[in-house]
Amino acid sequence: METRRVTSFDGTDIAYRVTPPPFEGAKTVILVNGLGGPYLAWRAQVEYLSDRYRFITWDYRGMFESRRPSPDTPDAYAVACHVRDLEAILAREGVRRGSLMGWSMGVQVALEAFRRLPGFAENLVLLNGTYRRPLETLGPLPGLGRLFPPLLDLATRAHAVATQVTRRAMSQPEAVIWLKRMGLLGKTLDSEVFAELVQPFGQLDMEGFFRNLRALGTHDAEDVLDQIHVPTLIITGDRDTFTPRALAQSMARRIAMAEILVVRGGTHYTAVEFPELVSLRIERFFADHGF
Repeated sequence: METRRVTSFDGTDIAYRVTPPPFEGAKTVILVNGLGGPYLAWRAQVEYLSDRYRFITWDYRGMFESRRPSPDTPDAYAVACHVRDLEAILAREGVRRGSLMGWSMGVQVALEAFRRLPGFAENLVLLNGTYRRPLETLGPLPGLGRLFPPLLDLATRAHAVATQVTRRAMSQPEAVIWLKRMGLLGKTLDSEVFAELVQPFGQLDMEGFFRNLRALGTHDAEDVLDQIHVPTLIITGDRDTFTPRALAQSMARRIAMAEILVVRGGTHYTAVEFPELVSLRIERFFADHGF
């Protein structure tokens, strides 16, 4: 993927990536990233489908190669601002319609994009995500999510220490083993693949991460679900503790043209753990709906 840059509405410098169109008139798929991984999380899907589609994705403001917004910009990390960053990218690339494919946080950004960019989405692919205030559903115990906002405030103030701790943890070869034992990653996940994902994550300035997470925690797109009248594919794992499959099933019932795939053994990283299955299902979904 070629890296390009664009200046967004408030002057923030945004890094985005594109693949070349495989042929004239090829459809465009917008990959809407999660907060817990870079664009490399989509590697399997891009490799499998790039002979048919053009892909565009971007680093959220304050994440990876995108710059941090000015502290004077109100709500600078709000989900709506990420959509405006996407608007700037679409304008630069001359893209008027396409597929919105979101993972984790990207599900909420994709839903917000559907709201704010009417007529753009020909279809939606939503993986391991939710539509409302994700911190309230995080964790296995009811009510646990109420503890996260004050913890986030503390972590944001101590972001320099958090950055050092994260870098040290991500550099440990045993990190994947720990995460698998905790049930946060599936046993089928290739350790080398995951190591490639966490390497850039370990270089993050965690202040941008925490500010994005804090803004995400207040986002609610529940009212968008009843407005969606394009084909929608929802994919989740039955072991996803971050966005439990009940949320995916709830979305599938609310969206008029929704289909759902629940992957047995899949965690929050279902598309990375089961790349062939997920890619094949997306390919079939696109074909079934003429995309």
